[in-house]
Formats: sequence, structure tokens, C-alpha cells
Amino acid sequence: MKERKFYLCFTFILILMTIKYSHAQKLSLSANADLVSRYVWRGLNINDQPNIQPAITFKLANLQFGFWGSYGLSHTNSTDELHNTSHEIDSWISYSIPVENIANITAVVTDYYYPNGGIRIGNFHNYDDKNGQGAHTIEAGLSIAGVESFPLTLCCYMNVYNDKGNNIYFQAEYTTTVDDFGLSFFAGMAFGSKDTPLYYGTDKFSLINTGIKASKQIKISESFSLPVYCSYTLNPKAEISYMVFGISF
Repeated sequence: MKERKFYLCFTFILILMTIKYSHAQKLSLSANADLVSRYVWRGLNINDQPNIQPAITFKLANLQFGFWGSYGLSHTNSTDELHNTSHEIDSWISYSIPVENIANITAVVTDYYYPNGGIRIGNFHNYDDKNGQGAHTIEAGLSIAGVESFPLTLCCYMNVYNDKGNNIYFQAEYTTTVDDFGLSFFAGMAFGSKDTPLYYGTDKFSLINTGIKASKQIKISESFSLPVYCSYTLNPKAEISYMVFGISF
């Protein structure tokens, strides 16, 4: 009951903030969806079927918050037993601080929730609660994105709630262009956990997510272009690789 009240209170405060600041500053709203050939996250194969991934994002100056989901387009269960998702909904909030001519620093908090895990959304129990683990895993992160002349992004994320191992993930990504394609190179490392090694598939510091991603805008008409991308991901720890194709709407 306490967890449900907390969730409702947080949602109510977020709505009040939106109403208040939308009068003082311009509130922007965007909604989109990706269609991907399979769901790969941080070098992990979460779902090997096509997924539709909708998103809603609100922006008030440097503050952003929203919701992101992923839905498997078949009844095949996830190949990742821990995350167990053919259905995922994430809520997040972030705040960015631009440092002129140097970088953009962003702090973000994400709530991961898996409806098909069989736990009600109002259950915010921690992993050590006597009544069992709750439905949410909370992650805090920080990213530093370089300016156009030095397009290197460094980010680090840590589970701060409902994960006994407090798993940590770090990633570096460099972006450039080749012809009319956007191209990024990335490498991600998990710090590993003895308590919950299944989260990233390792109990020690390991390279789990390397690869490249190519993206392009396909012109459909004078006023409309369709963003598409293709990525190759290699998980050196698991010794497996994936190819993913995606379309954004």
C-alpha cells in the first residue's frame, strides 16, 4: 500500500510540475515509434522477435521526461530469463546542463517495469523485502556528450534500487558521417556482480557490447523522410553477435 501511494504521489507531482512550468516556459511534446527486427540492449538479446517500441517525450527547457516501451510482435518468450520481456515499459526523467563549446552533461533516472513479470505496477518492494521482490528496477545515469568538433559520448549507469548487486554499465560512443550515412562506433562494459551476475551475464568486469551503427534518412517526398538504421553488435563476453534493422516513425 505504501508503495502504491508513493507511485501515485510521484505521478501527481510530475503532472503538477508539467502544468506549472508549461505556463512559464514552452512545453514541447513528441511521440514516435521504432520497428526493430529484434530487441538487443547493451549487448544482450532481450527478445529475438520483431518489436515495436513506442515513446512519448515531454520537454521543458533542460528538463525532459517520458515513457518508452517495447512489445514483441509474437508470443515467443524472451531469451533473457532475467529481464523476461516481450513487454517492457520504462519511465524516465532527465536534466541536461550544456557547457558551451565543450559538452552537454545529462543526469537521468529510469524505472524499468516488465508487465509480463506477473507483479503489479504498484509494487515497489526492494529485492530484500520479506514479501518478495517488487516490479521495478531503478537506474541512475550520467552522460557527457562532446560537441560537434569532438563527438564522443561517455555514459555510466548504475542500478540503485531493487538490484542486490547494484550492477554498473559504462559505454563510450563516437559518431561521424560517411557519405550521407550517420555512423557510430560503441563499446560498453559491465562492471559485473557476484550477487546478481545474470543481469549483464557476468560476475566481473567484462566487455559486453561493441559494434557499429549506420543510419540514414530515406527521402519519401519533399516534406517527409523515413529514418532507418542497421547495427552490428558483438558481445565478446558471451561470444555472440547480432544484426538489427530498425525503422523510425
